[in-house]
Amino acid sequence: MAEAIVELKGVRKSFRSADGAARPVLEGVDFRLAEGEIVALLGQSGSGKSTLLRILAGLIGVDGGGVRYRGQPLYGPARGIAMVFQSFALFPWLTVQQNVELGLEARGVEPAERARRAAAAIALIGLAGFEGALPRELSGGMRQRVGIARALVVEPEVLLMDEAFSALDVLTGERLRDDILQLWDGGAMPTKAMLVVSHNIEEAVLMADRVLIFASDPGRVRAELPIALPRPRDGESLEVRALIDEVYTLMTAGAAVVERAREEPLHMHLGDRLPDADVGRMEALLEMLVDDDRQGRADLPQLAEEAELTDQELLPLAQALALLGFAQLADADLHLTPLGQRYVEGTHTLRRQLFGQQLLAHVPLAAHIRHSLEQAPSGELPEEPFLHLLSESLDAVEAERVLRTAIEWGRYGEVFEYDFHTGLIHLPEGGEP
Repeated sequence: MAEAIVELKGVRKSFRSADGAARPVLEGVDFRLAEGEIVALLGQSGSGKSTLLRILAGLIGVDGGGVRYRGQPLYGPARGIAMVFQSFALFPWLTVQQNVELGLEARGVEPAERARRAAAAIALIGLAGFEGALPRELSGGMRQRVGIARALVVEPEVLLMDEAFSALDVLTGERLRDDILQLWDGGAMPTKAMLVVSHNIEEAVLMADRVLIFASDPGRVRAELPIALPRPRDGESLEVRALIDEVYTLMTAGAAVVERAREEPLHMHLGDRLPDADVGRMEALLEMLVDDDRQGRADLPQLAEEAELTDQELLPLAQALALLGFAQLADADLHLTPLGQRYVEGTHTLRRQLFGQQLLAHVPLAAHIRHSLEQAPSGELPEEPFLHLLSESLDAVEAERVLRTAIEWGRYGEVFEYDFHTGLIHLPEGGEP
């Protein structure tokens, strides 16, 4: 086994919610990054992936467990670790050369040496000739290249990439990713290991030697998938497509080991996060499943391609349909259930009725809101108590999103109504969903 450059053991991390309560973000995280490997980290938004990267970079501390860099405890930023963020984070008044030199200047490197190393990093990343350009003169892909050059110029042993390609259009992101891999495989980079956080399953499979699946609430490593294929990898090859299916299986079925995941029912608790899925897209996905060619079953990677959805968009939709009982997830496939078939064939009125019934049966938050409204003398309540309830286990932004999702679903299923002007949730006219 190759020597670990950075290693986490039993790492715990919590943040304080608005009411001062500790909200666990990471729990019992074990992880090692060895020389010569690229590791990809996949997981839902808000699962703690970015927090994990910041811990590895020494930007934030831990509440429990240990972090080691080259065998020594890590208590702050390490010189051998650099990070590339999703946002370009360039200083708009500085040139490309000046932006890239910043890290060297902070380390006290002499001006002449700074200029030489920055020029070399800029050339390495494919931006020679743009040293004097300002960020506003560059495309998004070029600005991200500047961010990568700024990380590489300090010659890090470990490069951490936090969704570094996600803010770019598909073609630009793919080209930049391929260029990075070419530099890595050609030995042109000083970096000895990379950890890449991504929402793109295909990207992870094409890049990584190992893919880790991160669970949520609190964040932890749920599964690991080694990838022994040589690079460059063909995204259309049978081997790569099989690995993509395997990752989809692990992400949707909640498997804890690397084997074909069996179907598992989805269970929720009151404070759990809801999939970020709107009703219109959920219905469109159901209608795609009843297509004559599919006959109620679709392969998730193919479905994502045909629906022109990213993994980050498709997976929450599929999980929401499974949660409500309109579909089942098994072995990277989405299967229409008899109830889902009835839903698709039903009138608009029947669809809303079925949606409301399933919402109350399978989403505790919606059932709690409905019950609370029925107990209220006026049949209405402000949204704040429900936000407070969610904030006990979620951060403020995620609590807001989850409540908005529950309200959207509840309004469609005629479980309750919402007044945006007053922030009041109230029973629908007629009382019954």
